[in-house]
Amino acid sequence: MKITTQTHALAQDLLNFIDASPSPWHAVETARQQLLANGYTALNEADAWQLNATEKYFVTRHDASIIAFTLGTKSLQETGFHIVGAHTDSPGLRLKPQAAFGSDGLVRIGVEVYGGPILATFTDRDLSIAGRVMVRTAKGHETRLVKFDDALLRLPNLAIHMNREVNDKGLKLDKQKELPLIFGECEAGFEADQQFLAHIANALKVEVHHILSFELNVFDTQKGTFWGAEQEFITNSQLDNLASCHAALTAILASHHAASTNICALFDHEEVGSESASGASGSFLSDTINRIASATGLNAENKQRALAQSFFVSADMAHAYHPNHPGAYEPCHHVLVNHGPVIKTNANQRYSTNADTAARFMTLCESAKVPFQQYAHRTDLGCGSTIGPIVAAQLGIASVDVGAPMWAMHSVRESAGVLDHSYMVAVLSTLFQN
Repeated sequence: MKITTQTHALAQDLLNFIDASPSPWHAVETARQQLLANGYTALNEADAWQLNATEKYFVTRHDASIIAFTLGTKSLQETGFHIVGAHTDSPGLRLKPQAAFGSDGLVRIGVEVYGGPILATFTDRDLSIAGRVMVRTAKGHETRLVKFDDALLRLPNLAIHMNREVNDKGLKLDKQKELPLIFGECEAGFEADQQFLAHIANALKVEVHHILSFELNVFDTQKGTFWGAEQEFITNSQLDNLASCHAALTAILASHHAASTNICALFDHEEVGSESASGASGSFLSDTINRIASATGLNAENKQRALAQSFFVSADMAHAYHPNHPGAYEPCHHVLVNHGPVIKTNANQRYSTNADTAARFMTLCESAKVPFQQYAHRTDLGCGSTIGPIVAAQLGIASVDVGAPMWAMHSVRESAGVLDHSYMVAVLSTLFQN
């Protein structure tokens, strides 16, 4: 496949999706809006579900996880569920509940490390904040999303004159003492906390005392872009794993009148272990499957038959080979950018792939006329994990771990290939059309 107007446009759509989604809550809202625009009906977990075979549905949990599904034209016990899972969160910095404090004439923002980001990449960037705020109302409280497009925060580097060994030993940041971000100068007559909250209140057009609580993360305000001699690469924050979310969402939106019941499940909290009500270790997916089975009249026996026919694709980005660091990779597993989706395998079940599920995904790639690659981590390096083993264990279904190759995973600025995103959308679309 060569870069065409269509593949370029799809990559641009991905960059736009990421730029609109600087937090998990924004990612779910962006997905929600796209689903509504494509005729999907919103369900509420607190309501009774009545499902129509001709309609398409989605449901959210805690504003940061979302599941969309379409009912197949054939019975569930015949086809099972075709499921693609990804995650809406990315590693980075989260604001503490009482974040702002005054120090040396400046308002600084206390942050907590979320997941495993490359902390040094957050220095000297145009940073801002985004997330959800709980605002007091006459009936209790409601959720408001907030996103500041202008750069509000900064983590300035220490000059090399005070850190002479930085180029030899690398930049190391004390997580407690050296990560607080500079927000602004202290204003006379204002406490630091009130000065910070006033900024949020002003954006939401509420009074400071209306703000009850918030979940806010730091993001890089620089928008995504293309790069390379032929503009064959893309760069942005949160490619891990919003690129997989976008691919899964694009694929299910393109599926029509499929034989199987299709599910696109986007979870929060993967970067911190998925142990939450809205994470993959929670009950969100199994609850949704149970309610689909119940609403379609499936008894317990036939539900188990459906699960035995099901296939789960855990879509999470993969490590592309870096020519400057050949020693970091397992020989014979040099995954290349723009050479197709990666099937990820780990003998210790950090990935859910086995020989059978790898073969099934290879067959899907062949049907989609998409190349594929295989990846295994170096034996002497700890291997990251995904939602694949979690979902496979919970539901007892066949599962494969795959992802598009990328560079600089967990940097504030990651890179991937234009073609690989099109490849991933194509193969996931093939899964949903089967």
